[in-house]
Amino acid sequence: MMATRPQATSLIDALVGELREQLLDGRLPGGTVLVETDIAGRYEVARPTAKAAIERLTGEGLLRRDAHRSARVPVFDADDVADLYYVRTCVERQVIRELAQRRLVPPAAREAQAQIRRLAEAQDSALASVEPDVRFHRSLVDALESPRLSRSHASIMAEMRLCMAQVQTYKLLSVAEIADEHDAILAAIADGDAERADRALAVHLDRASARLRERMG
Repeated sequence: MMATRPQATSLIDALVGELREQLLDGRLPGGTVLVETDIAGRYEVARPTAKAAIERLTGEGLLRRDAHRSARVPVFDADDVADLYYVRTCVERQVIRELAQRRLVPPAAREAQAQIRRLAEAQDSALASVEPDVRFHRSLVDALESPRLSRSHASIMAEMRLCMAQVQTYKLLSVAEIADEHDAILAAIADGDAERADRALAVHLDRASARLRERMG
Protein backbone atom coordinates (compact mmCIF):
# COMPACT_ATOMS: atom_id res chain seq x y z
CA MET A 1 0.00 0.00 0.00
CA MET A 2 1.43 3.36 -1.07
CA ALA A 3 1.97 5.82 1.80
CA THR A 4 0.37 9.24 1.44
CA ARG A 5 2.77 11.84 0.13
CA PRO A 6 3.31 14.56 2.78
CA GLN A 7 1.87 17.94 1.84
CA ALA A 8 3.59 21.04 3.22
CA THR A 9 5.49 24.15 2.20
CA SER A 10 8.72 22.24 2.73
CA LEU A 11 8.54 18.65 1.58
CA ILE A 12 11.65 17.78 3.58
CA ASP A 13 10.13 19.24 6.76
CA ALA A 14 6.93 17.29 6.15
CA LEU A 15 8.81 14.04 5.58
CA VAL A 16 10.96 14.60 8.65
CA GLY A 17 7.82 15.22 10.70
CA GLU A 18 6.12 12.05 9.45
CA LEU A 19 9.17 9.84 10.04
CA ARG A 20 9.84 11.43 13.45
CA GLU A 21 6.29 10.66 14.54
CA GLN A 22 6.70 7.03 13.48
CA LEU A 23 10.01 6.79 15.33
CA LEU A 24 8.57 8.20 18.52
CA ASP A 25 5.35 6.18 18.58
CA GLY A 26 7.06 2.88 17.82
CA ARG A 27 5.81 2.29 14.28
CA LEU A 28 9.48 2.27 13.31
CA PRO A 29 10.91 0.06 16.08
CA GLY A 30 14.51 -0.30 17.15
CA GLY A 31 16.66 -1.99 14.54
CA THR A 32 14.60 -0.80 11.56
CA VAL A 33 16.80 0.21 8.61
CA LEU A 34 15.79 3.29 6.62
CA VAL A 35 16.97 3.19 3.00
CA GLU A 36 16.77 6.32 0.89
CA THR A 37 15.29 4.57 -2.14
CA ASP A 38 12.62 2.87 -0.02
CA ILE A 39 11.60 6.14 1.65
CA ALA A 40 11.58 7.95 -1.69
CA GLY A 41 9.31 5.31 -3.23
CA ARG A 42 6.99 5.00 -0.26
CA TYR A 43 6.32 8.74 -0.03
CA GLU A 44 6.69 9.58 -3.73
CA VAL A 45 9.52 12.05 -3.19
CA ALA A 46 12.89 12.50 -4.88
CA ARG A 47 15.80 10.52 -3.47
CA PRO A 48 17.68 13.70 -2.39
CA THR A 49 14.59 14.67 -0.34
CA ALA A 50 14.56 11.27 1.35
CA LYS A 51 18.29 11.50 1.99
CA ALA A 52 17.97 14.99 3.50
CA ALA A 53 15.16 13.82 5.82
CA ILE A 54 17.18 10.82 6.99
CA GLU A 55 20.26 12.97 7.58
CA ARG A 56 18.27 15.45 9.65
CA LEU A 57 16.85 12.68 11.84
CA THR A 58 20.35 11.25 12.19
CA GLY A 59 21.52 14.68 13.33
CA GLU A 60 18.73 14.72 15.93
CA GLY A 61 19.94 11.39 17.30
CA LEU A 62 16.76 9.57 16.32
CA LEU A 63 18.67 7.49 13.76
CA ARG A 64 22.21 6.17 13.70
CA ARG A 65 24.38 5.71 10.68
CA ASP A 66 27.61 3.73 10.78
CA ALA A 67 30.31 4.38 8.19
CA HIS A 68 29.13 3.40 4.69
CA ARG A 69 25.91 1.89 6.06
CA SER A 70 22.21 2.73 5.97
CA ALA A 71 20.57 4.66 8.78
CA ARG A 72 19.07 2.53 11.51
CA VAL A 73 16.68 3.13 14.43
CA PRO A 74 18.77 2.75 17.63
CA VAL A 75 18.15 -0.25 19.85
CA PHE A 76 18.42 0.63 23.54
CA ASP A 77 18.76 -1.95 26.28
CA ALA A 78 18.43 -1.35 30.02
CA ASP A 79 22.13 -0.46 30.33
CA ASP A 80 21.80 2.17 27.58
CA VAL A 81 18.80 3.68 29.35
CA ALA A 82 20.61 3.73 32.69
CA ASP A 83 23.63 5.46 31.14
CA LEU A 84 21.57 8.04 29.27
CA TYR A 85 19.63 9.01 32.37
CA TYR A 86 22.84 9.03 34.44
CA VAL A 87 24.58 11.48 32.11
CA ARG A 88 21.49 13.62 31.79
CA THR A 89 20.98 13.71 35.55
CA CYS A 90 24.59 14.77 36.16
CA VAL A 91 24.13 17.75 33.85
CA GLU A 92 20.65 18.82 34.89
CA ARG A 93 21.17 18.58 38.65
CA GLN A 94 23.96 21.13 38.50
CA VAL A 95 21.82 23.33 36.25
CA ILE A 96 18.90 23.15 38.69
CA ARG A 97 21.11 24.12 41.63
CA GLU A 98 22.46 27.17 39.82
CA LEU A 99 18.99 28.26 38.74
CA ALA A 100 17.75 27.94 42.34
CA GLN A 101 20.65 29.98 43.66
CA ARG A 102 19.61 32.74 41.26
CA ARG A 103 15.86 32.13 41.77
CA LEU A 104 15.73 32.07 37.97
CA VAL A 105 12.63 30.42 36.51
CA PRO A 106 12.87 30.69 32.70
CA PRO A 107 9.65 31.91 31.03
CA ALA A 108 10.16 29.26 28.34
CA ALA A 109 10.01 26.56 31.03
CA ARG A 110 6.71 27.95 32.31
CA GLU A 111 5.32 28.03 28.76
CA ALA A 112 6.31 24.41 28.10
CA GLN A 113 4.92 23.38 31.49
CA ALA A 114 1.61 25.11 30.72
CA GLN A 115 1.32 23.07 27.51
CA ILE A 116 2.07 19.83 29.38
CA ARG A 117 -0.55 20.69 31.99
CA ARG A 118 -3.14 21.35 29.26
CA LEU A 119 -2.37 17.94 27.74
CA ALA A 120 -2.75 16.32 31.16
CA GLU A 121 -6.09 17.98 31.80
CA ALA A 122 -7.37 17.11 28.33
CA GLN A 123 -6.10 13.54 28.68
CA ASP A 124 -4.72 14.01 25.19
CA SER A 125 -2.22 11.73 23.45
CA ALA A 126 0.59 11.00 25.88
CA LEU A 127 3.12 11.10 23.05
CA ALA A 128 2.17 14.72 22.42
CA SER A 129 3.80 15.56 25.78
CA VAL A 130 7.28 14.48 24.66
CA GLU A 131 8.06 17.63 22.67
CA PRO A 132 7.07 20.15 25.39
CA ASP A 133 8.76 17.91 27.98
CA VAL A 134 12.03 18.10 26.05
CA ARG A 135 11.51 21.86 25.64
CA PHE A 136 10.90 22.27 29.38
CA HIS A 137 14.23 20.72 30.32
CA ARG A 138 16.12 22.35 27.46
CA SER A 139 14.89 25.79 28.53
CA LEU A 140 16.28 25.24 32.03
CA VAL A 141 19.71 24.50 30.62
CA ASP A 142 19.57 27.31 28.07
CA ALA A 143 18.73 29.81 30.83
CA LEU A 144 22.34 29.58 32.05
CA GLU A 145 23.42 31.03 28.69
CA SER A 146 26.33 28.66 28.12
CA PRO A 147 26.44 27.65 24.44
CA ARG A 148 28.69 24.65 25.14
CA LEU A 149 26.49 23.41 27.96
CA SER A 150 23.41 23.79 25.77
CA ARG A 151 25.06 21.87 22.93
CA SER A 152 26.12 19.06 25.26
CA HIS A 153 22.64 18.79 26.71
CA ALA A 154 21.05 18.87 23.25
CA SER A 155 23.24 15.95 22.23
CA ILE A 156 22.04 13.91 25.21
CA MET A 157 18.41 14.84 24.64
CA ALA A 158 18.53 13.68 21.02
CA GLU A 159 18.79 10.08 22.21
CA MET A 160 16.66 10.74 25.27
CA ARG A 161 13.66 11.57 23.07
CA LEU A 162 13.37 7.90 22.13
CA CYS A 163 13.47 6.89 25.80
CA MET A 164 10.87 9.50 26.72
CA ALA A 165 8.65 8.35 23.87
CA GLN A 166 8.86 4.78 25.14
CA VAL A 167 7.89 5.92 28.64
CA GLN A 168 4.71 7.39 27.14
CA THR A 169 4.08 4.57 24.67
CA TYR A 170 4.16 2.02 27.48
CA LYS A 171 2.21 4.38 29.79
CA LEU A 172 4.89 4.18 32.48
CA LEU A 173 4.27 7.74 33.69
CA SER A 174 1.11 9.74 33.22
CA VAL A 175 1.32 13.24 31.78
CA ALA A 176 -0.24 14.49 35.04
CA GLU A 177 2.60 12.90 37.06
CA ILE A 178 5.17 14.58 34.84
CA ALA A 179 3.39 17.94 35.19
CA ASP A 180 3.27 17.60 38.99
CA GLU A 181 6.97 16.77 39.16
CA HIS A 182 7.81 19.73 36.92
CA ASP A 183 5.77 22.00 39.20
CA ALA A 184 7.79 20.79 42.19
CA ILE A 185 11.04 21.62 40.37
CA LEU A 186 9.89 25.11 39.37
CA ALA A 187 8.55 25.88 42.85
CA ALA A 188 11.87 24.94 44.46
CA ILE A 189 13.79 27.09 41.98
CA ALA A 190 11.47 30.05 42.62
CA ASP A 191 11.97 29.61 46.38
CA GLY A 192 15.74 29.58 45.97
CA ASP A 193 15.93 26.14 47.58
CA ALA A 194 18.74 24.39 45.72
CA GLU A 195 18.58 21.22 47.83
CA ARG A 196 14.85 20.80 47.29
CA ALA A 197 15.18 21.52 43.58
CA ASP A 198 17.95 18.96 43.30
CA ARG A 199 15.87 16.30 45.06
CA ALA A 200 12.81 17.08 42.94
CA LEU A 201 14.77 16.69 39.71
CA ALA A 202 16.46 13.48 40.91
CA VAL A 203 13.10 11.94 41.79
CA HIS A 204 11.68 13.02 38.44
CA LEU A 205 14.43 11.47 36.33
CA ASP A 206 15.09 8.42 38.52
CA ARG A 207 11.42 7.41 38.42
CA ALA A 208 11.31 7.50 34.61
CA SER A 209 14.61 5.62 34.28
CA ALA A 210 13.61 2.92 36.76
CA ARG A 211 10.22 2.28 35.21
CA LEU A 212 11.60 2.09 31.68
CA ARG A 213 14.43 -0.26 32.72
CA GLU A 214 11.93 -2.43 34.59
CA ARG A 215 9.74 -2.56 31.49
CA MET A 216 12.73 -3.63 29.39
CA GLY A 217 13.71 -6.24 31.93
